[in-house]
Amino acid sequence: QLQNKILILTICAAGIGGTFQYGYNISIINAPASYIQMFMNTTWLERMGVPLERNVILLLWSFTVSAYPLGGLTGAVVAGPMAIMLGRKMSLLLNNVFVIIAAALSGFSRMAKSFEMIMLSRFFTGVNAGVSMNIQPMYLAESAPKKLRGAVALTSASFTALGLVLGQVVGLRELLGGEESWPFLLASNVVPALIQLTALPWFPESPRYLLIDRGDKESCISALQKLRGTSDLSAELEEMLAEQAAVKGQRAKNPWELFQNPALRWQLVSIVVLSSAMQLCGNDSMYFYAAYVFQEAGIPQDKIPYVVIGTGSCELITSVTCNMIIDYAGRRPLLLGGYIFMAGWAIVFMVALSQQTQISWMPYLSMACIFAYILSFGIGPAGVTGVLPTEVFDQMSRPAAYMICGSLLWFNLFLVGTAFPFIVKSLAHFCYIPFLVVCVCTALYVWFFLPETKGKSFLEISEEFRKRNFKTKTRAGFYKGPEEIKTTTL
Repeated sequence: QLQNKILILTICAAGIGGTFQYGYNISIINAPASYIQMFMNTTWLERMGVPLERNVILLLWSFTVSAYPLGGLTGAVVAGPMAIMLGRKMSLLLNNVFVIIAAALSGFSRMAKSFEMIMLSRFFTGVNAGVSMNIQPMYLAESAPKKLRGAVALTSASFTALGLVLGQVVGLRELLGGEESWPFLLASNVVPALIQLTALPWFPESPRYLLIDRGDKESCISALQKLRGTSDLSAELEEMLAEQAAVKGQRAKNPWELFQNPALRWQLVSIVVLSSAMQLCGNDSMYFYAAYVFQEAGIPQDKIPYVVIGTGSCELITSVTCNMIIDYAGRRPLLLGGYIFMAGWAIVFMVALSQQTQISWMPYLSMACIFAYILSFGIGPAGVTGVLPTEVFDQMSRPAAYMICGSLLWFNLFLVGTAFPFIVKSLAHFCYIPFLVVCVCTALYVWFFLPETKGKSFLEISEEFRKRNFKTKTRAGFYKGPEEIKTTTL
């Protein structure tokens, strides 16, 4: 069917220059780490005549790495106003400018003998990822039919995982991970940007944005016809017009207005808890441990990069699986199952790490835990978390909700990246205890307080939350739990 082809191609065009870049740019920086540090030292030596001390090189490297989440935070903050003023599609297209600047900076850094260009390049790459992580799920969920909304919005997570794996592959020594080719590796993110700039203009803008934000009914119908083909649009258009009537006279909200609005209390608590948990659950830290555990399991040093590709592939396989089942299984079971399994594997992993040297087969159990933890994360939290802000907020609150979500996501990524080495130092084998607490608390929150959104229209979901937000005062005592849970998760 032609209309399904158009929707699939829209997903691919949005994804390749969108969340794909987030995963790709997280993983390409790992391979050339030692070469870039050597470059910093030789550049300084040529400038000043003295080499850098080891701890100064590490400090400069940590600045380079942390420029990425800092850029991401900036991108998440500007994404809201961009989505409102320029529209979803135009924002994604304009967002590629940041990557093109970043690729030019990193590609010419060695020629210019400037490691500062690499730091600046990582910042711009982060801005690009911050914008696309917020706008892509919003654009796709608003363009998808109700029965496929979860699966379509979830492709954002699949593209992130695909970017992660491809970044690991391209970063192999045989390809672009060698000493001579690392500037090309860092500049290779320009390719997906150019693909998106070529492909995305051919596809329609979000129909919801055209009707509700712009009030342009004709363009909305035209976009819907392109996306749905000749199928009957009356029911979908009626639902959009009802939502347009519900928000009539309102303007797009600012993030602080969401905090002041009692009608959005539970939606806000839900996305704050889940967005924070996504980074604070320790999934990214598993990649930190992967090389060490694989080495202990007796895998030769030069083969470890190939096994690490296996961990990225795990996330890709599960996010694609989750894509297929989200609109059958629902959002709650996937989130709940993901966090419960992660909590279980965290316990097994800590036991395995503590017995690593005593029992000969323990390194293999640790290895299995790494794969199982990443699989559990991929099956639920990785994808569902990005879908929820689209579903639980109305058209006027959605960009602001994504700004809050994105800011939390990047701030927590920065926090975990900074704090994890110290957690490992102080807790040693039991470094996963904080992550275990986060997983358990999030699972409890989902079980008690998060309603199912599968197969419901945006208005039905808003109505369900309205009932929760305005329950009678006699039930007020019932609400003390999630506030405590919220603070533990944060």
